Amino acid sequence: MMTFKPDFKPPTNQPQRDLWFVYQDQKLIVKVSGDTFSIPRSPDLRQVNLSPIREQYLGALDDRHCYAAELPPDVPIPNEWSASGLRELFGLLEDEFIWVAGRANQLVDWNQSHQFCGRCANPTEDKIDERAKICHQCGLINYPRLSPAIIVAVRKGNQILLAHNKRFRAGYYSVLAGFVEPGETLEGCVKREVFEEVNIKVKDIRYFGSQPWPFPNSLMVAFTAEYADGEIKVNKNEIVDAGWFSADNLPRIPPKITIARWLIDWFKTNHQTG
Repeated sequence: MMTFKPDFKPPTNQPQRDLWFVYQDQKLIVKVSGDTFSIPRSPDLRQVNLSPIREQYLGALDDRHCYAAELPPDVPIPNEWSASGLRELFGLLEDEFIWVAGRANQLVDWNQSHQFCGRCANPTEDKIDERAKICHQCGLINYPRLSPAIIVAVRKGNQILLAHNKRFRAGYYSVLAGFVEPGETLEGCVKREVFEEVNIKVKDIRYFGSQPWPFPNSLMVAFTAEYADGEIKVNKNEIVDAGWFSADNLPRIPPKITIARWLIDWFKTNHQTG
């Protein structure tokens, strides 16, 4: 397994081995050779005359230095390359590359949206001692944004609560999730989101794990919970359908790389009926 070491200070010399996670209109630029997808290096970019803007150093993946960068929307991509949404690359790139690409996506988005100070509108600059933007006019410092969200597997006996969100593909179900509101605890968010979305009350909320979800800047904090009360009544603003499912009768569920799937697999492991 590859190891990623984050850093914001780039190497002083041009690295012999590097990887460029370049985005254009929120799509990752990758090289394509048959069924193989790969992250370009500096020589690859030079060869096809691609010059990224607003680049940032990410850190090192084993011995390969990683950079995030952005292309202008009007720059053409070579025919043998591809501009793909990160979700489309699940299973096509190694998981370690996906997570570095996610970090790059988050930082590219932050860089785009913090070129000017939100307090006085003057240009910002990168701080030299940490990953942050500073306005030298008024002194405001902005760090990369994180938006915490909960995701929860609700159990009722040997069943799990799954829902089909309006944003999902046809037939696709997952556990419930939602963003934390200002002044709210994570546990309070679990209770509120489940009740708002499907009219169910929960108890015995327990921490499960977490996962960065860079679309563009979420941090998913996962929990398990037990059914306490109520009958399913979906909030039609977000949810199309919801129901209780047994481990041996699940609908289409999220890919293995997601923490939603980790929750569902945990349920399956502990509730097999065979």
